[in-house]
Order: sequence, then C-alpha cells, then structure tokens
Amino acid sequence: MDDSQAAPAASAQDVERAWEDNKLAQVLYHDWEAQTYDEKWSISFDDRCTSIVRDRFLRVLESSPVPGESLPFGRVLELGAGTGFFSLNLKLAGLVEDVHVSDLSPGMVEAARTNAERLGFTIEGQVADAEALPYEDDSFDLVVGHAVIHHIPDVEAALREVLRVLRPGGRFVIAGEPTTIGHWYARHLGRLTWEVATRVTRLPFLAKKWAREQAELDESSRAAALEAVVDLHTFDPAELAATARRAGAQRVGTATEELLSAFAGWPIRTFEYAVADSALGFTWARFAYRTWTTLMRADAALDAVVPQKFFYNVGVTGVKPRPTPH
Repeated sequence: MDDSQAAPAASAQDVERAWEDNKLAQVLYHDWEAQTYDEKWSISFDDRCTSIVRDRFLRVLESSPVPGESLPFGRVLELGAGTGFFSLNLKLAGLVEDVHVSDLSPGMVEAARTNAERLGFTIEGQVADAEALPYEDDSFDLVVGHAVIHHIPDVEAALREVLRVLRPGGRFVIAGEPTTIGHWYARHLGRLTWEVATRVTRLPFLAKKWAREQAELDESSRAAALEAVVDLHTFDPAELAATARRAGAQRVGTATEELLSAFAGWPIRTFEYAVADSALGFTWARFAYRTWTTLMRADAALDAVVPQKFFYNVGVTGVKPRPTPH
C-alpha cells in the first residue's frame, strides 16, 4: 500500500487527548498503525511467521495439557486481532478452522479481513471492546490473543468475557504479553539504542547514507509517546495466572520465552527505526533474523533453569469449566 493510502500520523493534539481517554488512545494508535503495522513488526503470512506462531501457540497450550483435547480447534475468536498475525497464521498452520476476529480499532479489523482475502479465505470480523464482547455465550471452541491484554484496562473483566463466549471445556490461549522485568530492560535497551543511533548517524561523514529525515524521527517520537499511553500493563507470570483463575478459568498454565533474544532483538529493532531505510539491506535482515532465531534456541534451553519472570514474553492459557452434574 502506498503512503497516500496510509492513515495520517497522530498529531501532538491527538496524543494530548489520548492521555485523557484511553479508549480513544487505543483507536487512534491502532487505526494509525493499521496499514504499516505488518511492515513495522516484520509480520508476514508465510513459513517464517507461521512457524513462529505455531511454536508460540503450542508452547502456551502445552503448559496445561487437557486429556482428550484434539487439534485443530473449530470456531475460533481472536481478541484484539490487529492485522490477524496470530489467528491467520494459526489457520495457515492447520491449528484452527473457522476464524473470527475482533478489535477496538476499525482499521485493524479491516486490515485483518484484507490479509485473509489475500491468503484466499474469508473471516468474520467485528469492532469490539474486549471487556464487552458482542458474541453469545458458549460461542467458540477457542479464544486466542497475541500482545493484546496489556492494552486492556480491566484484564480480569476481559478474561471473564472470554470465558463467557467459550463453550464449556473450551480453551483460551493468549501469548506475547510483556513481563514486568522484561518490559523494564527492553525499554531501557531501546531508549539507549535510539539515543546512540540518532546521534551517531547525524555525524557529517555518516549522515548522507545513515541519517533518517528529522520529520520521520519526530513521527517516531510521537508514535512512542502514544504507544506509552496504550500500553497499560506488564505482568508477573504468577500474578497473571492468578488473574485468570479469579476470572473463573480452570487448568491455568503460563509459558515464557525471549530472554537473550530480547536483549538482542530490542536494540536491533530500534536501530532499524533510527536509521534511513536505504541504509539496510538483505544482508542486515538475514543477520537480524538469524541472530534472533539462534538466541531463541538458547532461550529454550534456559527455560528449564531461569525463573519465568525474567523472560520478556509471557503467555497464559485456561479452560472454561464444564457444568457440574447434579
């Protein structure tokens, strides 16, 4: 999509209003991000991202096995779906069948529908508040989410809604949420990388090739300010599990990932935003991806010895109780 079709950047006035109205902030930010979100976060619908999504989903799912549970899941809802990264790649992986998406942002719902059409299938989508889902009780076999509940003001209320729309015995799997400790070191690494990269690339002998236009840097700074408004929570894995149980879930489990890979990934990603697009090419992209995947394998080994709270990402799963026989 060309720049003429992209939503305009949020202004300073938008950011100011968003501080006073978080629902407005969520819509403004995510509508603005909708058309560039996949590029920004290197989201694709191919073997690379399908394998990442499959492994992340199964990692959380298998943290709390349910006897007799079989794949694929049938009717599935993605909560806060964004552009469909999680649910559409789950469908490509053969883990889900009938996909429905919801998001507070109309722009994101439309982007998810468009991505599905490009992949050759149709999905149902609704603009929806996660704390008041417009679906009937017992409607879905599975509810999924990725990097979504840290945007929701009342996480426990949203999980109660998730359990309401699940059929008895149905499951939710939510992945990719920031831990409290992981968020702390990721933000510090990102901020340091941004300061160093933007200063160094303005040096006279580097500026022509490496420096990003000041207007683009200013836009990125506004994006970061608005992102801070919409990112409401970080999670301790044990506390997140307790929240799921309070909401009414059974068989709750948590899984974490990204430790060494986060220490490398955040500086790499921030560096990419801080320098001119033309300065980086395929060699850099291959280096960045191989570094991340190599460190992810190391993280998988560390999972057995490092407490969950030190990893960057946490996921949670739970099951809707079946009625008690009388």
